[in-house]
Amino acid sequence: MNPTTTLTAITPSRWRLPLATLVLLLAALLLLYLDTARGMVEIWTRNDTFAHGYLVLPMTLWMVWRQRAALAMQTPRPWPLMLLPLAVLTALWALADLVNVNAAAQFAFVGMLIVVVPLVLGPAVARQIVFPLLFLLFAVPFGEFMLEPMMNWTADFVVWALRMSGIPVYREGLFFVIPSGNWSVIDECSGVRYLIASFMVGSLFAYLNYRSLRKRTIFMLVSLLTPIVANWLRAYLIVLMGHLSNNKIATGVDHLLYGWVFFGVVIMIMFMIGMRWSDSDEAQPLPQGEASSELPARPARVARAVPVALGAALLLAWPHGAISALQGRERAAAAPQMQLPQTIQGWQLAERPALDWAPSWHKPRLELHRGYANAGQPVGVYVAYYRGQDAQSKLVSSLNAVVAMNDRRWNVVGTGTGRPDAAGGWGQGWREYDLLGPELRVGGASRPQVVARAFYWVDGRIYASDVAAKLATLWSRLRGQLDDGAALVIYASADSFTEARQRVQAFQAAALPPLTQTFAATSQRH
Repeated sequence: MNPTTTLTAITPSRWRLPLATLVLLLAALLLLYLDTARGMVEIWTRNDTFAHGYLVLPMTLWMVWRQRAALAMQTPRPWPLMLLPLAVLTALWALADLVNVNAAAQFAFVGMLIVVVPLVLGPAVARQIVFPLLFLLFAVPFGEFMLEPMMNWTADFVVWALRMSGIPVYREGLFFVIPSGNWSVIDECSGVRYLIASFMVGSLFAYLNYRSLRKRTIFMLVSLLTPIVANWLRAYLIVLMGHLSNNKIATGVDHLLYGWVFFGVVIMIMFMIGMRWSDSDEAQPLPQGEASSELPARPARVARAVPVALGAALLLAWPHGAISALQGRERAAAAPQMQLPQTIQGWQLAERPALDWAPSWHKPRLELHRGYANAGQPVGVYVAYYRGQDAQSKLVSSLNAVVAMNDRRWNVVGTGTGRPDAAGGWGQGWREYDLLGPELRVGGASRPQVVARAFYWVDGRIYASDVAAKLATLWSRLRGQLDDGAALVIYASADSFTEARQRVQAFQAAALPPLTQTFAATSQRH
């Protein structure tokens, strides 16, 4: 049968009610979760890594439009079973929003958009457009957690490749020196934006050119691995060109330009190779729809659709009332006030910090940076205290770090974690950083070496892990408590990391219990 003839024979009324219901539910979803959607758009706008988010919805609509002939053959009908995943997603959004985990809230929001389609139109329709629906997940600005490991991988490869090329290299963390000059791996060099862009266009290529799930999966995996290796080669070649040209090319703006040109060539080659195994673009047989004579009468269809739509609307709306009540309590809480102890077991408080350096925590409600000293041995204490956390001001965030991502003066040359031993210390662990700064020199005078230990304090306990701190905050919120939390960094500078570490350990053993008691007293004053 000719598809055009089939489409003409379809009665438009079989789609009118389901489409109207779908549009109304999607409009309600966008209205209720407008802040989450707006937050995604703001990230697309300010961060070039996620600028592709603007293309996701138009591309999704285009892919659905390509399936219009097959969709016209289907009979849309409600699928009440989808109320269960919708309930799970609304609960996930509520929990994520409660502790300001933006990525989880945004994934839940996009998941709701996806689930509403089979809920209203049924499984047969959803199967026909399952890839376009899942493609919406690319709209979520996700992947910044890969910045640090990918920067380290890139630095590892570049240093190894330069040494294999016979070029001597001196390395300190993400900074390294070769005879022709100094280089560093910054966030733009991590390759995260290449990775995300490659995976997105690679997934689209696989969907459009392959019919086999196996082929699609393999090509999508290739599109994930290729940009990682390509970025290593790109970084190495840029350093090599700069070295061979005495830094006349591949620096400054050229650096970024050559990177994108190289990435474009790599993606083009990947597509050219992938086309060799592309499946035929012959028209696929259209699925057989149900005859209109088998459709239930219109009153029966309305009776089936109305309770499903009402149930979905209630599920979409319920998280907002509970969260508004909790946020209202926090808005009424007073701004935190805190004074650090003047004396801690021989350590005397000083007004000035121990070092011309400070950790980078974003928009705390209260920030203190002081020094302590004992027998002429100084240590530094940094406190960032949070209350009434939101998307711009929160204890655990990718923006918070012991050394900011764009800091060119201080360099992290070693990291680790620790837990209290039997002899002393307190708490559940810490993250430790070895720092050098403010400039990279080879063969010069000895520079002070800094050891910093970072802790989270939430609900009376110490945590080292971002995840543990978030879960502790969530548990506190579910018990009706405020979301108070603090970041604590203890650091010392000395002629060696060993000496600085010993001083930090000595101060930590003495000071951590009274400092946490100070945090607890602050949380009770609201």
